[in-house]
Amino acid sequence: MRQRVGFAIAPADGTPLFYSVDPPTEGTPVDPPVALCDGIGCDGYVWRYLAPSIGRRRRVIHWHYPGHGRTPAPRDSERVAIADLADDLAAILDDAGDDRAVLIGHSMGVQVALETYRRHPERVAGLVLMCGAPGTPLNTFKGSALGAKLLPLLRYTVERAPGLFNGLWRSAMPTDLSHWISERVEINGQLLEKSDFRPYLEGLARVDISLFLAMLTRAQEHEAMALLPTVTVPTLIIAGDRDGFTPASLSHHMHEQIPGAELLLIEGGSHTAPLERPHLVDETVLDFLSRRLSK
Repeated sequence: MRQRVGFAIAPADGTPLFYSVDPPTEGTPVDPPVALCDGIGCDGYVWRYLAPSIGRRRRVIHWHYPGHGRTPAPRDSERVAIADLADDLAAILDDAGDDRAVLIGHSMGVQVALETYRRHPERVAGLVLMCGAPGTPLNTFKGSALGAKLLPLLRYTVERAPGLFNGLWRSAMPTDLSHWISERVEINGQLLEKSDFRPYLEGLARVDISLFLAMLTRAQEHEAMALLPTVTVPTLIIAGDRDGFTPASLSHHMHEQIPGAELLLIEGGSHTAPLERPHLVDETVLDFLSRRLSK
């Protein structure tokens, strides 16, 4: 069987939502399938190693947020809240013909996965939460709440000249300079291959900067702390011990609050830990799925 692609319809505004379904590549298929939830500005780069590993025995669903990858910009620019994205995912599962799936989220995808569990618990078979926060991510960004304070000013500035800032954004992102800066700000350049990170910069350059900032604002408004103790599905949490975007302390908190949750802390791992220690992440996720989410 070959990959199947389709477009579901966003419940809130009718935006066509791109998704793909990859059938298992070997052996007898194992249920439930897995649905991958990206971070903001991303359209799949972080799953480069994990998706093929999972896809040997399970169906893998991957979708693109509004204005990301092959999904066009939202028809209503205001409907980019985490709750909207959770409803989008439920619509995609409907279109793909799946009652339930294991949700694997990275970065903002952790918030999307948790919100989907809150709004559509019957659709969630399990959770894998990687390098993310249960809400208000800018409150702990690089150990400070400064990002949260500056975001409104940044949005105001960009909206004064969106064409100018989009041009600067698109020319600056996919460059060696951006990679060099990223190594010094966050990623572990000793562990992360440049070819694995380049697709992130290229994908980010294609996202409208106003949409990016709007989604970041809505992610900052989202809060799921109180939800954590009510989670009853099998949950695995993965964190990098030097993640400056969503510090490991947030993952420790989720581990403590979610009953029966498991935790993998990656030594030297940053916000891109799944690409920095791919074999460790793949083995841990596959073992978790086999032990706790195989029919």
